Amino acid sequence: MSYDEKNSWVFLVTAAVGYATYLVLLAVFGAEAYVPLLLSTIGGAIAVNIVASIVISVTNGRDRDKRDQRDREVHAFGERIGGSFVVLGALAALVLALFQAPWFWIANAVYLAFALSAVVGASARLAAYRRGMPSW
Repeated sequence: MSYDEKNSWVFLVTAAVGYATYLVLLAVFGAEAYVPLLLSTIGGAIAVNIVASIVISVTNGRDRDKRDQRDREVHAFGERIGGSFVVLGALAALVLALFQAPWFWIANAVYLAFALSAVVGASARLAAYRRGMPSW
């Protein structure tokens, strides 16, 4: 398994677990506590992702700089797929803001978009590594 593929797995797991943790904590503590819960789960997911990437870099010392054309194409493919969810989330937040929705819903729409972008983008990269790039 290549260095980039391992990082994609880490990104997928940390994004999914981070968002799931936020939803569970939101259910336990209620909507009035969403700001610290949102910020702490995002910060925690970022910290876990950084530590895991460092561990992968240390354990794959020689392989981390060996990216070929396929790795670059797979990465770009995943970013295009994942980026579309950021755009959809921005549009959802814009619509919510135009209708003067509470900040809770706007923040949650943006966080959902980021989480979907990470999960779907990483899944697309992993699928491309396992099954090959789609021939459109």
